[in-house]
Amino acid sequence: MSLIRSKNSLFRAAIGPALMVVVLGVFVGNALLGVNGLLALDGYRQKMAVRKAELTALEHQRDQLANSIALLNPKATDPDYADELVRKETRQIRPDEVIILDSQK
Repeated sequence: MSLIRSKNSLFRAAIGPALMVVVLGVFVGNALLGVNGLLALDGYRQKMAVRKAELTALEHQRDQLANSIALLNPKATDPDYADELVRKETRQIRPDEVIILDSQK
């Protein structure tokens, strides 16, 4: 009888630590393999590099647009730029001009 009682008391004493080990294992598993775990860190770094490249391209585009806006200021419009825009939109050229095609655009 005492042997059965000692097994039961041993089992009851081991339940608490066993549950804590399981809970700790779940937390460690999520820290390593979870959505925001250490293994997902490389994917975040790759996405960050892509986003930085996109940001650089957008900043360059923003700077070009800001320059165009500054050149089209109604108080001090650059006549050469205005002439370039009008000719580009209406597709006009003079007989003495040489057309250089840009294959990148």
